[in-house]
Amino acid sequence: MELYKKYRPSDLDEIVGQESAVLTLKSFKKLPHFLLFSGPSGVGKTTMARIVAYSMLRAKRAMGVYEVNAADDRGIDIVRDIDTKMQFAPISGPCKVWIIDEAHRLTADAQSAFLKLLEDPPKWVYFIFCTTDPTFLKPTIKTRATIIDLKSLPSTKLEKLVVDVADEEELILDDGVSERIVDLVDGSARKALVLLDQLASVPVSEQYGLLELSENRAEAIQLARIICKSNPRWADVRRVLVSMDGLRGNAESIRWIVLSYATKVALGNAKDPSHAMKIIEAFGEPFYDNKDAGLVLACYLICES
Repeated sequence: MELYKKYRPSDLDEIVGQESAVLTLKSFKKLPHFLLFSGPSGVGKTTMARIVAYSMLRAKRAMGVYEVNAADDRGIDIVRDIDTKMQFAPISGPCKVWIIDEAHRLTADAQSAFLKLLEDPPKWVYFIFCTTDPTFLKPTIKTRATIIDLKSLPSTKLEKLVVDVADEEELILDDGVSERIVDLVDGSARKALVLLDQLASVPVSEQYGLLELSENRAEAIQLARIICKSNPRWADVRRVLVSMDGLRGNAESIRWIVLSYATKVALGNAKDPSHAMKIIEAFGEPFYDNKDAGLVLACYLICES
């Protein structure tokens, strides 16, 4: 099981770095029927919504809690489906709870339809919206909600989480690795544990390099896309290489990303895979000896070929 799932809190007291939100929830004598959790990605919005549903409202898992990802189901049909189901009292358990993840992705029509559901829901119905961008929600929806803001985790608490989980998993971390994870994840506990999970499969001596590659992965893919185009321009390639901040000694890892991308391009181009084949040839040998210089040279030769 992935670490971020294994160590997902199941109780409010297990939530890390969201003391204000936890205090607010605990202060309610009676939970509002419409909660809106707002905050950056990976800080615990959906986790907290589930804790509210299962632990505080004691809804039953089978027929009491419905999770909707508005990134996938965002139109008015999902609202109509909710409207139909909410009219019937729960067969078991005290309530029905709808958790709407990525709520800001709901269409304008869907949000308008939701307003009618929020006006006078049955006493057994609760709604919990989770969003990273509440500005895309209609003001009339936000005024009906009890809004709870979640923040990016402070560095000290995030690093403690990383170290504690590593200790629990008996995972030895190289010097400075826990601090580097914190630097890379923008206060997101989920992202931190995803990175920690990746480190479990590499030797301690390679952990730092893997983290640096994680930071450069987007640029490496961009580099691959540029040089896989016909007649790539050195100026464009150079710009990406410079943006990688000196490559940080990751030439060999970047080579594998470019090689993998070029292979897919070659196999997908039945008419003329010759340019992709040139890239495969240029990037076929490891850069262990000449490292960053080897990567730069290979890119330049592709542009000049």
